[in-house]
Amino acid sequence: MFQLGKTIVSEDILEKDFMCNLAACKGACCIDGDAGAPLEKAELKILEEIFSKVKPFLRKEGLKAVEKEGLYTTNEFGEYETPLINGTDCAYVIFDKNKVAMCAIEEAYNQGEISFKKPVSCHLYPIRIKDYNEFSAVNYHKWEICDDACSLGNELKVPVYKFVKQALIRKYGEVWYSELEDIAKKNKK
Repeated sequence: MFQLGKTIVSEDILEKDFMCNLAACKGACCIDGDAGAPLEKAELKILEEIFSKVKPFLRKEGLKAVEKEGLYTTNEFGEYETPLINGTDCAYVIFDKNKVAMCAIEEAYNQGEISFKKPVSCHLYPIRIKDYNEFSAVNYHKWEICDDACSLGNELKVPVYKFVKQALIRKYGEVWYSELEDIAKKNKK
């Protein structure tokens, strides 16, 4: 671990390789697990503002989940997350013609309906952020459903921090990311 500004960063994001392999996993991270995607407090208002434009992209099951649970839920720790369909799929998940899971929010963004890409936690994956009073922990989340992504990342030599470059810049800014790249270069030597 190392400190970068007000973050404590796991060296795994520099040392581990990762490149999503949707052909292999079919977007399993959006449909497996026992919790919705983490949401930041600021994203709650955004969801409320954009929902009317995202709604047409949702599956019937997703819409029912949102109608029942709300645009977001709160877990046992008081953290916000996306609602789930029957305890598995994210309510915002849709599927392409090849049955690959996609995000209805991101599809609305791709279609030019909204300017919000998707929740930052989804954009950052496989990095997970845990906020504390004085700092945020930036960690690599290892999940067996992403083994193909690790293999592809290793084959292509793409470290986690490079795979999620745009998301890290979105979260922490260009200066933070530039400092992270400097640390990565020093660690390689």
